Amino acid sequence: MPEAINEFARVFDSLEKIIFSTTLKHVEGTNSRLARAELAEEVLALKQQPGKDICVGSLSLASQLSERHLIDEYRFVVHPVVAGKGPRLFDTMKLQETLRLDFLGSETLQSGVVALHYKKHT
Repeated sequence: MPEAINEFARVFDSLEKIIFSTTLKHVEGTNSRLARAELAEEVLALKQQPGKDICVGSLSLASQLSERHLIDEYRFVVHPVVAGKGPRLFDTMKLQETLRLDFLGSETLQSGVVALHYKKHT
């Protein structure tokens, strides 16, 4: 296995992971647990705790959190590939108003991937 993947796995395993599911009764895995509360309630409680960022790995959850104004910063990673089909970012999001963002920075990787960093406009 490439070293970059091993390093990612080591970091990922060390992080607390909260699983939101309507079907699972329990989860297995290092530092993993099922959410006990509704999405907004769980995230609001997490935001009150000391610590680092909350990362979301789900298009559906990202849309729901954005609709509820619970995302402070956005990181978009653009790959040099045009997909003709598949899930789209915020495809199901129903905003009451335009989501305005302020640019914080970007990084272009050797592969051509561009990582963009924004915060919610204040």
